[in-house]
Amino acid sequence: MTFDEYQKQALTTALSSDNEVLDLAHWSLGIAGEGGEIAEKVKKYIRDNKATVSDEQKKELAKEIGDVLWYLAVLANTLGVSFDEVAKMNLAKLASRKERGMLTGSGDNR
Repeated sequence: MTFDEYQKQALTTALSSDNEVLDLAHWSLGIAGEGGEIAEKVKKYIRDNKATVSDEQKKELAKEIGDVLWYLAVLANTLGVSFDEVAKMNLAKLASRKERGMLTGSGDNR
């Protein structure tokens, strides 16, 4: 499955509004919320499991990653961007940073 194929299927379950700004907020907050769920689970693994993660817990994290992926796909669509193109742009950006020795540091345009 390609990212674009995933995006197309994800859109069949998206409940969009007629307001682009509201949709951008909805999808962005969804990403933050689902990312927060991942962080919360990992925090509890560190606290309660002495920093170990069981196979079942890994499956639960994978489900949350899927939720983040879904929100990213519908957000990209709202922006009029192909999910394949987002992936390609990201890899190109990171390859450029690696070539220039800029993988560490801060700032979007390093």
